[in-house]
Amino acid sequence: MYRKFIATIAALSVAITAFGARPAAADEKEVLRTLAAIAGVAIVGKMIYDNNKERKERETVTRRRAAPVYEAPRYYPTVSKRPHQRPYVDPRPAPRRGDWTRPEREVRPLPERVDRKLLPQQCFRSYEGDEGKVMMFGEPCLEKNYSYADRLPRYCAKRVSTAEGARYGYDARCLRDSGYSLARR
Repeated sequence: MYRKFIATIAALSVAITAFGARPAAADEKEVLRTLAAIAGVAIVGKMIYDNNKERKERETVTRRRAAPVYEAPRYYPTVSKRPHQRPYVDPRPAPRRGDWTRPEREVRPLPERVDRKLLPQQCFRSYEGDEGKVMMFGEPCLEKNYSYADRLPRYCAKRVSTAEGARYGYDARCLRDSGYSLARR
């Protein structure tokens, strides 16, 4: 802020000294015109400076929410003119513990559209192959324990060569990306 102000004052002083170095033939009208031009430039410069300053202030305004403050509950003594009412008493006898039983609830199976996307947990295996550790669902296990094994996406099928031989199955990440998930039963 002070730099611009000092620069403006320095510019004015240079202009005034240059004005003083002019030949004495200049008349008063020309002096007044020059001073008016300098004043006009200073006024316009000040207006631009103020406008920029206001814009910066508007941009840097941040609103912060006050942190929540816990207020302890206030207890006021209550003064009541009403007479105290008696509590309602149910005239029916209370049921004895042996009479009341919980209703039995049956667990409903999942709908087929959901169930076919759940893969059996016992088929999920990890194999150490040539490419490193591979997580997959074994194909023979899926054929035994999963009735929709023939509908699994073929692009997820994988062959992994291990020390015990080749293993066939479906890549776990690929199946997950296709919408399948591991049944947690």
